[in-house]
Amino acid sequence: MKRTMQVSDSMIIDVDALTLWEQVADPTQMPRWSPENTGAHTPAESRPLQVGEVFEGSNRRNRARWVTECVVTASEPGRRFAFEVRKIGASAPAISSGIATWVYELEDLGDRTRVTETWNDDRTTWPDWVATVVDRVLTGGSSFADFQRMNIHRTLTSMKDEFADVGTTGSS
Repeated sequence: MKRTMQVSDSMIIDVDALTLWEQVADPTQMPRWSPENTGAHTPAESRPLQVGEVFEGSNRRNRARWVTECVVTASEPGRRFAFEVRKIGASAPAISSGIATWVYELEDLGDRTRVTETWNDDRTTWPDWVATVVDRVLTGGSSFADFQRMNIHRTLTSMKDEFADVGTTGSS
């Protein structure tokens, strides 16, 4: 059976598209929402990154920890942010390979935004059977597509909850 190479989910968030993009395009903010990302080191102080900039992400899943090197492939204020994970390693991003691409598309709905998060499996040279075995070991039994589908939903739900809280904390 051929593996699923892309998954995505969408959610409407109670914040304008530019404000949300400014947060999403600053990878140091992602640990606020992601179930796996624990931080990022960017080329300058926290700010939205531009196309071509490189950052390192640190991640954790259960007891496993790893670091990635990512390059920004799209950065359109209020509309889109994307990056390609191009290196990975246990303590430093040492192994170069097509790993994954993450895309955040924002649809301006006035004071709300429809955000679509998409994960692309860039392990295109891997035979399906090898990817299936590796996926099940690294995720505790599921495919990366199923695992990332769950992670994307958790990330978007955390975003939605955070911005809903921001909207209600200012009123008495």
